[in-house]
Amino acid sequence: MALVDQSLPYVRAISPYQPGKPIAELAREQGVDERHIIKLASNENPRGMSPRARAAMERALGDLERYPDGNGFALKAALAERHGVGVDQIALGNGSNDLLELVARVFLAPGRSAVFSRHAFAVYPLATLAAGGECIEVPARDYGHDLDAMAAAIGADTRIVFVANPNNPTGTHIPPEALHAFLARVPADVLVVLDEAYHEYLPPELRGETVGWLRQFPNLLVSRTFSKIYGMAGLRIGYALAAAEVVDLINRVRQPFNVNSLAQAAALGALEDHGFVAESYAMNRAGMEQLVMGLKRLGLGHLPSQANFVTFKVGNGVAVNARLLAQGVIVRPIASYGMPEWLRVTVGTEPENARFLAALEKAL
Repeated sequence: MALVDQSLPYVRAISPYQPGKPIAELAREQGVDERHIIKLASNENPRGMSPRARAAMERALGDLERYPDGNGFALKAALAERHGVGVDQIALGNGSNDLLELVARVFLAPGRSAVFSRHAFAVYPLATLAAGGECIEVPARDYGHDLDAMAAAIGADTRIVFVANPNNPTGTHIPPEALHAFLARVPADVLVVLDEAYHEYLPPELRGETVGWLRQFPNLLVSRTFSKIYGMAGLRIGYALAAAEVVDLINRVRQPFNVNSLAQAAALGALEDHGFVAESYAMNRAGMEQLVMGLKRLGLGHLPSQANFVTFKVGNGVAVNARLLAQGVIVRPIASYGMPEWLRVTVGTEPENARFLAALEKAL
């Protein structure tokens, strides 16, 4: 018997996550200058990172021979003050993906299940399968979460429910009152992981007091990231807010130094730069309007989005994506999400959005 046959069968069943195509990879494939390529595939902030975050990171460069603070004391203190929670209610991760996987390691195993929606973030089934758990995928409603169906799908062996709000890759949003009512229906021994990676892109009136709900629902975990509006995707840092008992369990399975020194320093600087976040939010709203108007002009349907991307229907997603790549424009095919006729484009700068729309018209 081959060595790989001795591996865990539920690990062999996993289809690896496919990230957005890197600019350098397309440049090699097409034989073109990287400067002529735009990437609107991975929901990154086109403005880059906050100047304060960059300056804080640069100040930390002189101490890289030492291990990072494994407890993230300074960053946790700043986050605790920001959100009005205890320091013991915060877990740091190597991106919010890390935290999703850590939660799965804590609560899932063979004989246990996790519930999530169809067309939701690909890491939910990956994390579930890697822990040996069973995936319960609930059919979507209008490409978003059907909370009634998800509540009904919770079984005696269910230990986690994953909810993305806004959802990736569809951009759909659950109103706060509907989400609160759902939490009240979930059994107290089932953890609800509320993935709010795109929370800062929501209009203020749609955000809700999700962190405040932790006092009412000890089985709630809220995950956030510095990868999106803060523009720090390459540094890999996110955090979770939950009951202290849940955070204690996460800390038992995480790597001792899972968040590096530069990421911690940059995150502290980013939290102080309220102007950068406000400007990024405004730019995103304007860019979203530009893209939606362009898609309508081309006669293409799209899903209303509350994030920093928009998903649109082209018919043959593979063919249209290939024609965009040939023009040096990278967007995201989402056939792996059960949406082969759709593509997802990140909101870029005004010139990037215009170039994308021109390339899309040609690709059609």
